[in-house]
Amino acid sequence: MSVFLRFEAVTTRVALWLAMALLVIATALAIYQVTTRFAFGRPSTWSEVITRSAMIWSVFLGVAPAFREGTMIALEFIQTALPRKLGLALYQFSMVLSLVFFAILFWQGWAMTERVTGQTLAALQVSIAWVYAALPIGSVFIWIAILGCMIRAAQGDWPRPDGDDATRAEGQA
Repeated sequence: MSVFLRFEAVTTRVALWLAMALLVIATALAIYQVTTRFAFGRPSTWSEVITRSAMIWSVFLGVAPAFREGTMIALEFIQTALPRKLGLALYQFSMVLSLVFFAILFWQGWAMTERVTGQTLAALQVSIAWVYAALPIGSVFIWIAILGCMIRAAQGDWPRPDGDDATRAEGQA
């Protein structure tokens, strides 16, 4: 398990750095697009397409680190209101549901990517499949992060957001 957790830490870090780099690229190109359109009156034909594509990739790569850090939107007040073991079971169940969701997203994203291989992005003459590939590739990064979360939680590394772990543990004993 420790080998997988180290692998998960590396892959999630890679996803985070790629997401940040793509967000920087998207921001720079959006500024370029606005500048060429409004300052020079000659809008770029390619920067908007790359900006949109970079944002899509950034989102799907950024979900894995969000899961790892526990920053996904959650109804934690339910988990914290329950006894620790029941809250942990609810957490693990929600992770299983997330795995199922991203399995479906992977499957549908793969199918969409294959379906659009013959189409090209406007102004770039690059297959639009490169944009759709963010779904299955992002889903793989997300699966790895979720499995890491589940393993850490099963090993007892499941922090309570209220920071009152010790008090609750004593009350449950």
